[in-house]
Amino acid sequence: MNKFITTLKNIWSIEELRKRILQTLLIIVIFRVGSHVVLPGVDVTKLKDLTADNGLLGLLNTLVGGAFKNASIMALGIMPYISASIAIQLLTLALPYFSKLQKEGESGRRKLNQITRWLTIAVAAAQGFTYVQTTIPTDAIMVGQGLFYISSVLLIVAGTVMCMWMGERMTEKGIGNGISMMIMIGIVSRFPGAIIGEANSRGGSGQILFFIIEIVALFMVVLFAVAITQATRRIPVQYAKQIVGNKVVTGQRQYLPLKLNIAGVMPIIFGQALMFIPGLALNYLAESTKNDTFQNWAIIMNSPTSWQYCLIYAVLIIGFTFFYTAISINPNQIADDMKRGGGFIPGIKPGQPTSDYIADVLDRITLPGGVLLAVIAILPALAGLLGMTQNFASFFGGTSLLILVGVVLDTLQQIESYLLMKRYEGLMQSGRIQGRQNVSTVSI
Repeated sequence: MNKFITTLKNIWSIEELRKRILQTLLIIVIFRVGSHVVLPGVDVTKLKDLTADNGLLGLLNTLVGGAFKNASIMALGIMPYISASIAIQLLTLALPYFSKLQKEGESGRRKLNQITRWLTIAVAAAQGFTYVQTTIPTDAIMVGQGLFYISSVLLIVAGTVMCMWMGERMTEKGIGNGISMMIMIGIVSRFPGAIIGEANSRGGSGQILFFIIEIVALFMVVLFAVAITQATRRIPVQYAKQIVGNKVVTGQRQYLPLKLNIAGVMPIIFGQALMFIPGLALNYLAESTKNDTFQNWAIIMNSPTSWQYCLIYAVLIIGFTFFYTAISINPNQIADDMKRGGGFIPGIKPGQPTSDYIADVLDRITLPGGVLLAVIAILPALAGLLGMTQNFASFFGGTSLLILVGVVLDTLQQIESYLLMKRYEGLMQSGRIQGRQNVSTVSI
């Protein structure tokens, strides 16, 4: 406890770090206040039917901290910016123009960021119009629908731009990655309510022990997620001796770190989105044909706790893990960069053999990484089968847990860097804290 208090004092004594923490806290407060500002013209008392606790809408509501369900001006949060960033990242792989911009250094990165911002506004406008038209009940609108739709879309777009600006400001002046931090804050804001709800459901004298076991199990699951996030396959890279001026620089031995979970949370998000397709298709077939087989399968595919649903979900996650890893890491480019820098993998010839070796290592670590990611994604369903409330069970895995773990590790790593730079002790005695170090440019 004394070491913890001393560490807090050391953190507060570093002026730059103190200012960054205060900036971050201020932006978090503004973000949380904005998520409770309801759109003008909406009757709050009639929003009780505006539920978004299941499926993809439930995931969106969790990521924006309940703003979606509250019909807030920040109902979409930072998610349009995430969608735009993913689209731009995929375009850099598909179109030569975007690929050229990516290779132009700082100037190209500024152009890509500007394109991403404009695309964010377009995505927010499209999603905002769909949101106010299909999600908000008609009887909750107290003004003319035309005026309400126009004003609400403009406010939702402005709220998204505000979130984007605050995220960039937090990255520049605060602690950690601002975009990821805002998503994490939205998730964490629901945790106290989930704990209270679970404690109330286990309020009986014979249920207290089960609640304690659930807390211990949650702690173990968090440790499991940290281990998956931190796991790295390090490939040794030897650099040859180089002559710099009149000096001979001795070759250095470094490592190429390949994360076990390179894809992060993206396979879970993609898999969860695609799982709606078979459910909607079977619902349509069941209603149109009145066939008992279609009706039974429709029930199964709309039940996240069924083993058929979990199996298909797991297969999709593993498949998307391979896909996202393939588009995130280019073994040929890594091999070419190593060759130009005078580096080589001991025992492997430079060029194509190095590329093949890196690709083989990626294939070997991607499969277990995808399987473990699928296990984390299915854990909330298993927790629900054990009688936990839905809000509390969602913290046992899935997107929420991985985002929380990744963002906290990144933030602690940045704080530790400041402490070590000022010659203070780090946060951990057993070693340095490592962030996610995602190859993906979309940091969530």
